[in-house]
Amino acid sequence: MIPEPVQRILRESQVVAVVGWSENPGRPSHWIASYLERAGYRVYRINPLLAGKGSKPVLAGLAQVPEPIDVVDVFRAPQHVPEVLEQALAARARVFWMQPGAENTSVAAQAQAAGMEPVLGRCMYADHQAWKAG
Repeated sequence: MIPEPVQRILRESQVVAVVGWSENPGRPSHWIASYLERAGYRVYRINPLLAGKGSKPVLAGLAQVPEPIDVVDVFRAPQHVPEVLEQALAARARVFWMQPGAENTSVAAQAQAAGMEPVLGRCMYADHQAWKAG
């Protein structure tokens, strides 16, 4: 069962920034970014170590995304999530989605207090699949 707030996010969002994108096709950040693109979202791949590489553009940070961000989809270890939140707040992103393994409850509270909608420990791919299956 997908909670209504998550369904609304999936339905209303158009722009997703995948933070911690990997060029390794076996990594979830890589194939989930591709899946989200096929599902119709405009996806920006974020990884400062890979900026400018790859067949699809990779950006160094959220500040380089050229349009308003609906969802920041985080694939980073929990200790790195606070710095991602800082970038997300500066970019005025609407949703801060922490994938399984990226969960940071204090960051979720900070995001919510700042007016962002946090999603904690859910997989955007799995939720999208379940939501579409209805």
